[in-house]
Amino acid sequence: MRSRVRELRSAAGLTQADLAARVAVSRRTIISIEQGRFDPSLPLAFRLARALGTRVDELFIPDDDGDQAVDVRSDEGVA
Repeated sequence: MRSRVRELRSAAGLTQADLAARVAVSRRTIISIEQGRFDPSLPLAFRLARALGTRVDELFIPDDDGDQAVDVRSDEGVA
């Protein structure tokens, strides 16, 4: 998942610490989200979107390879 948190935070003139305080998380959490090392929970994603004046679907964009269909008919690994 790609995050626009850094882009929108900067555009809003907020520091990482400012945003962290607004959404009640640590600055380290904001850093991890911005670097793509951490995907936030749904409640946190909504708080971030609200704090940045946008919608969750505009703040977080799914990776293309995450859209691949999974064949649930496969019996691979079934004994």
